[in-house]
Amino acid sequence: MTTTSPAALAAPAAPAATLADAAAYAAAVKTATRAAAEYYATGESTLDDDAYDRLARGIAAYEQEHPDEVSPASPTGKVAGGAAVGDVPHTRPMLSLDNVFSAEQLAAWTASVERRIGRTVEAWSVEPKLDGLAIAARYEGGHLTRLVTRGDGTAGEDVSHAMGTVVGLPQRLSEDITLEIRGEVLMTDEQFERANAVRTEHGGAPFANPRNGAAGTLRAKERAYTVEMTFFGYGALALPASGAELAARLGDWPHSRVMEYVGGLGVHTADGTAVAPRTLTTADDIQARIEEIAAARPGLPFGIDGIVIKADSAVDQAAAGSGSRAPRWAIAYKLPAVEKVTTLLGVEWNVGRTGIIAPRAVLEPVEIDGSTVTYATLHNPADMTRRDLRIGDRVTVYKAGDIIPRIEAPVAHLRTGDEQPITFPEVCPQCGSDIDVSEQRWRCVRGRNCRVVASVSYAAGRDQLDIEGLGVTRVVQLVDAGLVDDFADLFTLRREQLLQLDRMGETSTDNLLAAIDTARSRPLSRVFCALGVRGTGRSMSRRIARHFATMEHICAADADALQQVEGIGVEKARTVVAELAELAGLIDRLTAAGVNMSEPGVPVPDARTTEGMGSDTAAASAAETGGDAGPLDGMTVVVTGAMTGPLEKLSRNQMNELIERAGGKSSSSVSKRTALLVAGEGAGSKRDKAEQLGTRIATPDEFAAMVSGFLDTAL
Repeated sequence: MTTTSPAALAAPAAPAATLADAAAYAAAVKTATRAAAEYYATGESTLDDDAYDRLARGIAAYEQEHPDEVSPASPTGKVAGGAAVGDVPHTRPMLSLDNVFSAEQLAAWTASVERRIGRTVEAWSVEPKLDGLAIAARYEGGHLTRLVTRGDGTAGEDVSHAMGTVVGLPQRLSEDITLEIRGEVLMTDEQFERANAVRTEHGGAPFANPRNGAAGTLRAKERAYTVEMTFFGYGALALPASGAELAARLGDWPHSRVMEYVGGLGVHTADGTAVAPRTLTTADDIQARIEEIAAARPGLPFGIDGIVIKADSAVDQAAAGSGSRAPRWAIAYKLPAVEKVTTLLGVEWNVGRTGIIAPRAVLEPVEIDGSTVTYATLHNPADMTRRDLRIGDRVTVYKAGDIIPRIEAPVAHLRTGDEQPITFPEVCPQCGSDIDVSEQRWRCVRGRNCRVVASVSYAAGRDQLDIEGLGVTRVVQLVDAGLVDDFADLFTLRREQLLQLDRMGETSTDNLLAAIDTARSRPLSRVFCALGVRGTGRSMSRRIARHFATMEHICAADADALQQVEGIGVEKARTVVAELAELAGLIDRLTAAGVNMSEPGVPVPDARTTEGMGSDTAAASAAETGGDAGPLDGMTVVVTGAMTGPLEKLSRNQMNELIERAGGKSSSSVSKRTALLVAGEGAGSKRDKAEQLGTRIATPDEFAAMVSGFLDTAL
């Protein structure tokens, strides 16, 4: 998973554009003004965020050195770069935020705020900067009556026609009050995918990115279809008709309390997400929270492009005041760009271990989030056709939860006419066999047999069967010798067969056979993971194994039963059922070879309770069958730092397995739901957060003692 490291956060921002003379300055102002107009009108722009930021900083630097040459059209000091317009006046200016790009710049800014107000700021609110469109939602008597965009800060555009399509912005509040709630309208990843599917079905070009989708959808008045968006509230203020009591409360309360009140009214906020707002007092705590939000960014189901730091106290905010463009008591800490525009040079077609034919985009190299990107994942052929991707397109490349970034869509308004259609393969690129195109993801008709080496190597990997000495080179040798067609064949290898192979002496042969024999006793979760069932991985395999206890029960489960496992929806359940039917012969051969087919520590359900297990967890199954709950029963456990003592040799995956066998649930982040943090050497921000929340913390030795009865199966 891609994350933004503390080192990357501390790195200086990309250099501002250098403007050598008045002509370069005039051209830069024209380019920035045009890009801002495109951005705030439709969400599309000829410049990505990073390029616009560098250009804007270059313009500001030139103006500082040449104050007599400042153009009236300059975006400097203007809300929305001076590009947005509107005819609905705001009751209070709806300002933008100034930016900082490093810890040093943030420290300088907080010091400047405290110098301005003449005292230490009481507390700071640290919250995500959501990548959407700022909206003012006006409620009268508890009813939603109007939606207005930010516009130029003094007046915005009426988009009230979008009411009813924005999730998290209720038509009626829980109280009959009059007020204005400000926040961000955006598309979640799921909403974006759905919006593009619906849009292309109706003959429209796909949106380039979620912000583009939200901007276009929010302003669209006459469409034959509707798509959802999501609202995140970040502030509230009184209207003239609000009444003195409410106006006093909203004016006097700290920002954090106002947002608690807004959430209580039924409005969606960032509270409860992995990037929930926090109220902090020290610079170290603020920086630690910034790093936590940055690290959580790739896994979020919605986009953020920074972190907002605000003085929490209303008194401090009033003392700091506001400029014409931005408040002086709030700042945006911008994160490295995760989205850029570049050129699609070509498409490669690769075959995975299950026979899936996966397209990969070849890109003109582009710098994203501190690394040079030359490849990106693409969706299936049907989706590529729906998006109308073409070779030579300027495309939006997004780096989020994927190690290899993905292409969202072509930037259609930048086309020149020289773009060419993508050629899809007619036969399997790996083996030349026919292609099964009956599903969205194309697959070689030979399935796993197309990539035997990849499939067997995956099964033997550390997080699956962990067969030491069985690397890719050795697997190739076994396949080429005709000894292995799938990984079940590993368990039938004989000593005399191996001794006939090159570079296989008696010692290496005996060691490999011993490692294979050890692999027979791996827990069901690892055996299931080794099967490489589409739509599952290490964590999902553990959940499935703990839910059903035995391979027999897994294979007997229908789609409805599989949906009772956390994280398995309708489509994934159908895929798993179909895959297991296809793998039935392999599973039978593994069973016959003596490979373990049960999960340690999980009681096998009685045959009478197998049907209709419903949402029973492993612990519930244990209760039904008289089993004892584990020492971590019902606990969410997070592991951080280097393990020592009895746990020293365990990988993170093995630690997660240990936690779940002992009845707990493993997690990678500390939250209010975390019951225990296992903190080893070098534990950092997760330990700090656990201490702040009052979460129980255990050393590796203490944790080993807690789960001592389960350690043998983990080591």
